[in-house]
Amino acid sequence: MRILVVEDDLTTREMMAGMLSEYGEIETAENGKEGVDSFCSAVEKKQPYDLICLDILMPEMDGQEALKLIREKEKSLGVSMEEEVKIIMTTTVDTADEVSKAYYMGGCTSYLIKPVEKKKLTGLMNQFKLI
Repeated sequence: MRILVVEDDLTTREMMAGMLSEYGEIETAENGKEGVDSFCSAVEKKQPYDLICLDILMPEMDGQEALKLIREKEKSLGVSMEEEVKIIMTTTVDTADEVSKAYYMGGCTSYLIKPVEKKKLTGLMNQFKLI
C-alpha cells in the first residue's frame, strides 16, 4: 500500500508515519501544496496512493483546498468514486462547518479528530478494505 501523510507539524507527521509504516510505503508532505504535488507526481508515475491522511490547518495551502484539487485531478482523469484515493482528514477542527466542507464539498472519505488513535485509524483502513 502507498500512503501519503500531509501534516505541517513535524511531531505529528512522524507519529502518523510511524503508526502507518507497518502497512506500506509512507511518504510525507509538510503542507497542502506539497501534498497535491506529491499526489500528482505519483499519479503521473502510475504509482498512485491508496491512502492520504490530510491535515486541515496548514500554511501555504490548507487541507480543504488540497482535498478539492486532488478530487478535481482524479475527476479530470476519469477516476471513479470507487477507485479514488481514500482521504482521511486528520485535524483538531471539529466544527460542523469544517466537517461539512470536507465531506460534502471536498469529497473526503472520512474524518478523524486529533490526537489520532491508531485503533481508530486502522479501523477506518479496514473499513475501506485497505488492510
